[in-house]
Amino acid sequence: MATDPGSTRSAERAGPIAGAVAVSAAAQRPHIALAHIEKVYGSEHGAVTALQDINLSVGRSEFISIIGPSGSGKSTLLMIVAGLVGATAGSVVIADRPVAAPVTDVGIVFQQDLLFDWRTVLGNVLLPAEIRGLDKAAARTKAMTLLARVGLEGFEHRRPWELSGGMRQRAALCRALLHDASILLLDEPFGALDALTRDQMNLDLQELWLTDRPTAILVTHSISEAVFLSDRVIVLSARPGRIATEVRIDLARPRSIDVRDSAAFVAYQHALRLAIGHP
Repeated sequence: MATDPGSTRSAERAGPIAGAVAVSAAAQRPHIALAHIEKVYGSEHGAVTALQDINLSVGRSEFISIIGPSGSGKSTLLMIVAGLVGATAGSVVIADRPVAAPVTDVGIVFQQDLLFDWRTVLGNVLLPAEIRGLDKAAARTKAMTLLARVGLEGFEHRRPWELSGGMRQRAALCRALLHDASILLLDEPFGALDALTRDQMNLDLQELWLTDRPTAILVTHSISEAVFLSDRVIVLSARPGRIATEVRIDLARPRSIDVRDSAAFVAYQHALRLAIGHP
């Protein structure tokens, strides 16, 4: 993020305490800021309001999850943040810059892995580097490291159709992290996986996120997953989606699967179920 030289000089003239306050204020500015977001879709049966008056700030390196009933606009909100879908009203600001086009400093993982079957696993992971013209040797080293960290060492030259669903999603996650984006967006990436594989993917994602700490937004239907991974959980109401409430998750990291048996974890789940309307 660019620094205003005039502000820096003013802080220096005001002394070290004022300078420290200026730096602290800059650090506290949200990485992602959504103001009065509304999304209306037209149809032959009339307009449908998917999102209404969404106001949300996400801190740098914060991990938040968005949950809510089906049709509440969770995925739409994620695509608006990415600049892939335009809002009907309101604004999105990332790192002090208004979003008016697809955001490039972002990695996205969808529910479908979207791997190309004609490319190897390594070739799929390296695709962002090819598109962005990144250094080939450095990208290959990063890709191999990521694949090893998610248990895919030895599968680099396999084709996606040779992998299980969980292995394919691990490769998709590595692809999203390859170019060191400051923002990671996850749209129900583990929804189609079995329970045991999903647990492992939660652990893998947590480990990868803790290493580089991108600002992360996860859309999920799993309350347990949201609590396990998040610093904060945002609850959307039924359509039109509005922010009904948010719950801050105060659990030490790294988190093991066993934390789900703790009284605090159970209490968070209960509070979120009540917020969604499922006691």
